[in-house]
Amino acid sequence: MAEHDHDHDHSDPEHSELSDIQLRVRALETILTEKGYVDPAALDQIVESYETKIGPKNGARLVARAWIDPDFKAALLKDATEAANSLGHVSPVGSHLIAVENTPQTHNLVVCTLCSCYPWEVLGLPPVWYKSAPYRSRAVIDPKGVLGDFGVTLPADTEIRIWDSTAETRFIVLPMRPPGTENWSEERLADLVTRDCMIGTGLPTPEAG
Repeated sequence: MAEHDHDHDHSDPEHSELSDIQLRVRALETILTEKGYVDPAALDQIVESYETKIGPKNGARLVARAWIDPDFKAALLKDATEAANSLGHVSPVGSHLIAVENTPQTHNLVVCTLCSCYPWEVLGLPPVWYKSAPYRSRAVIDPKGVLGDFGVTLPADTEIRIWDSTAETRFIVLPMRPPGTENWSEERLADLVTRDCMIGTGLPTPEAG
């Protein structure tokens, strides 16, 4: 497990589990819903789209480029913030981003044990489960069980490394490229890379592309 000084400022709206801004948004959503201006189901669909489709595309581009370009992969593992910014993202990665690589011997899993620090610049909106207390606690004490809940089964001798995000340091998992994708384009490869793959709770499969 990565050792970091987990010095979160829970009074900071960006890092608290339910910040003042989030409370105001929730209150506004309630008012608009009661007046009939907002359809909660439609709003949930929009949020889900940003969580699982639109947002993670930036990170998926990083992974796909690393799979086909050894020089970019080396740059990503050396300084993921600089590598991410080199692809021209609209929002620069503000916090220090670190890429951790999965190998046949090692699987990486990202968590924020004290709140919900998350690399939203490359992964989009954090999923609800990432911010939940059960995930934040069980990911550390029972990582194999957590991965099993997500349908991920690893060989018994695979080492699972836990990376604890902080307000200053965020992580993105570089998953292993699936076999049988040697001649795929970067765009097609990016379609395999889900948000969960880059947190460590999922694996890319050729069937997804």
